[in-house]
Amino acid sequence: MIRLVLSEDNFEYDIRGIVMSFYPGEEITTKDIPSDKIINADYFEHYADISFTVFDRIPCIEESCPDKKASDGCEAERAVSDKKNDECEAGQIVFRKTLRAQAEYDDRKEYKCALKRGLYSLLSEHTGRTLPWGTLTGIRPTKIPMAMYEEGASDEEIISYMKDEYLTSDEKIRLSMEIAARELKILENIDYEDGYSIYVGIPFCPTTCLYCSFTSNPIGMWRNRVDEYLDAVFKEIDYVAEAFKDKKLNTIYIGGGTPTSITAGQMDRLLTKLEDSFDFTYMQEFTVEAGRPDSITIDKLEAIKKHKVTRISINPQTMKQDTLKLIGRHHTVEQIKEVFALARQTGFDNINMDIILGLPEENIDDVRNTMEELVRLAPENITVHSLAVKRAARLNTEKELYSGLSMVNTDEMMQLTADYCAKIGLKPYYLYRQKNMAGNLENVGYAKEGKAGIYNILIMEEKQSIIALGAGSVTKRAFPDGRLERCVNVKEVNQYIERIDEMIERKRQLFS
Repeated sequence: MIRLVLSEDNFEYDIRGIVMSFYPGEEITTKDIPSDKIINADYFEHYADISFTVFDRIPCIEESCPDKKASDGCEAERAVSDKKNDECEAGQIVFRKTLRAQAEYDDRKEYKCALKRGLYSLLSEHTGRTLPWGTLTGIRPTKIPMAMYEEGASDEEIISYMKDEYLTSDEKIRLSMEIAARELKILENIDYEDGYSIYVGIPFCPTTCLYCSFTSNPIGMWRNRVDEYLDAVFKEIDYVAEAFKDKKLNTIYIGGGTPTSITAGQMDRLLTKLEDSFDFTYMQEFTVEAGRPDSITIDKLEAIKKHKVTRISINPQTMKQDTLKLIGRHHTVEQIKEVFALARQTGFDNINMDIILGLPEENIDDVRNTMEELVRLAPENITVHSLAVKRAARLNTEKELYSGLSMVNTDEMMQLTADYCAKIGLKPYYLYRQKNMAGNLENVGYAKEGKAGIYNILIMEEKQSIIALGAGSVTKRAFPDGRLERCVNVKEVNQYIERIDEMIERKRQLFS
């Protein structure tokens, strides 16, 4: 366990992010300094003092009890527990060491960055580790070089800034710069002010995977209400079509869940509604995330193909059968190959395939095997995810069942995937990060020239308004000055259906 003691909570999110990166999987608690201990309130407006205590979980014997002097020379101050010796239990968390970082700046951004650098240096010294992304804890690191390119900065200026300000490694700086430059080229014809994109969420799945915490519902329980759900989505479509009739629709992305959990007829109905409702004159990309191979059939592929869809995803996550079984995917490696072949036969020429690094019990040889299989299939896009265990995922909520599993991702694995993608002409075009990500690494999308997922870049760089429809979806309004405002649809499907008029009103208020 790690306890954070903060004199103010303005930067708790950032501090937590760095501590979690150095101590993945550790429980973190916070404790505020009592107000009567803060002598000068004005002083603390521009000053932060981070004190965090690292604890080891060891058998509680008399010598290590927090009520006695600790063996490493630290003073035992009941920092952990007020229990007496005879109340301590085996496995008591025992005080080990306290480190301290301080920063004082007038500018809030500079202050935060300096604070994070100080904390990073202490943790790096304490653990003997460095982090590939340095102090960057946000999920969109490519925003930094992209903004600097737009301001006319040189490569040398970007490298110097990211190294000095964020302690980022040379490798990750080069990767983020390469992707930012490619994104700017891809987005040249996107209209940020008069253009917009649409996301449609289909929150149903065949089953919920072990690592997943997204809003999804077993299709078996909802099959009889899918049409009712689509009726609610259609109401949102009608609102958007009218409210944005003078705007330019650039991309549509149908995601989930697993959109192909619904029937071919229901998919046809949804795609027909979208095409009948919107002007596709300025459309540059239309994606359907077909997703899990066990949900994809020839009639669904044909239903998608007869519409204006330009891009689909078929997501294996791994080509190791034992792992597929472990994570709760009810399909085989052979099914992945068969479904991919069906998509090619149906005429799809822009197919994405997702894989995840850091899945339970997988090593670099398993990653190599997965990439070998994907290279043989030769999709136009490969998205490489680093496993991120979310709070609501079974890997976390039932962690006592999975605590013995090895989940490892490394720079070597990431580089291996990059090398294989290069073999079939795929270049990195977008990147993002998540909390609790295996190896503190990143997700990277690779694509052939002219086949990059435009929506993926737009959702990450947040330069264009994205209107999100369906349960649990998040609409983002991008303003010319860089501001971003959101409105959220309720997650629960019943609530979404019953409160659809309220969901529409939220959007109306956001765009008023």
